[in-house]
Amino acid sequence: MAELERAEQVVVVGSGMAGAQCALALRQGGWRGGISLLGAEPHPPYDRPPLSKDVLLGKADSSVFDLDFDQLGIELLAGRRATAVRPGVLHTDAGELPYGRLVLATGADPVRLPVSDGARVLRTVDDALALRAALGPGSRLVLVGAGWIGAETATAARQLGCEVTVLEAAAEPLAGVLPRELTAPMERWYAEAGVRLRLGAKVAAVEPGAVVLADGDRVAADEVVIGIGARPATGWLADSGIELDAAGAIVADASLRTSLPLVWAAGDCVSYPSARFGERINVQHWDHAMHSGRAVAAALLGSDEPYDPVPYFWSEQFGRMVQYAGRHAAGDRMVLRGSPEDPAWSALWLREGVLVAAMAVDRPRDVVQARKLIAQGSAFDPERAADPSVALKSAVV
Repeated sequence: MAELERAEQVVVVGSGMAGAQCALALRQGGWRGGISLLGAEPHPPYDRPPLSKDVLLGKADSSVFDLDFDQLGIELLAGRRATAVRPGVLHTDAGELPYGRLVLATGADPVRLPVSDGARVLRTVDDALALRAALGPGSRLVLVGAGWIGAETATAARQLGCEVTVLEAAAEPLAGVLPRELTAPMERWYAEAGVRLRLGAKVAAVEPGAVVLADGDRVAADEVVIGIGARPATGWLADSGIELDAAGAIVADASLRTSLPLVWAAGDCVSYPSARFGERINVQHWDHAMHSGRAVAAALLGSDEPYDPVPYFWSEQFGRMVQYAGRHAAGDRMVLRGSPEDPAWSALWLREGVLVAAMAVDRPRDVVQARKLIAQGSAFDPERAADPSVALKSAVV
């Protein structure tokens, strides 16, 4: 009887979007065994996108999911950190947890600069609340990194009346993410919002009251926030028998199973094979966390459908909604719908005539249609696709 109970016990490590959705979908799907949801933070599971928006702006103090875990029969173990995995047993800082099936959804940790002692990151609700308390009209905020999170935080800080400087080591914002043809006009967004953007600015040190650059220049700062990316939070899995890739992501198969039997992975910490894009990918966005968590639940309930969605994310910055779907590569053909100098425009990427990615600035309909057409593997007429007055679905050949 004890062995049966153990076999029916699912332990989910990580109480963010991926972990919470996995636990919820398991119960909704009819899982009758025990479900334990383990979170390192002392808070109930919450949503992260509002942290750089509503929470930072003071419109909300939290973004807790509206879920009654007790009513769902899900044991919530908040403030408990996983430390190691052995077959059938999860080790934590509060003792061992036996499992029949284990789901790893530990997310990602923000990358920190080795010279950034005293600087903040914006990853948790506590981070957002602490930064909000430190900022006010006239506060001098320096953000390191002109990526998505940097732009979003700069947007909120300007609304709070802060003086904002963004430092980017590369020669352009979103370097390596988007082509220069698209990022050059984005520089104007910073200036229009009253944000000082310094490119080619490498940080040498963070000191009280200033950020010191590699060229010796000093940038005055009351607060400094580092936003230069995140890495899978998997360091605790060393010697677990679970395969990790060079970046630290958990290597999973098309059903999100790991190399250790009876262990699955979901969310920011997993790398999975995409037949759609012909490569193994690691996605660190809300949409993937939600869908991969539910996909793991489906696998535990008996589904053998491969996990291979069209990746999607959005970013609200400087009064604009930026959306991206799919996955493009350097050799893909880019087709513009409108000009990046316009208030609203889109970019498409075609690979041998087939749509593989789309990005839209304040043209949400383009991305809605693009996600469906990428999933269908639709080929396009580039000339019709370049006409912003033509619906994307009407450019299919």
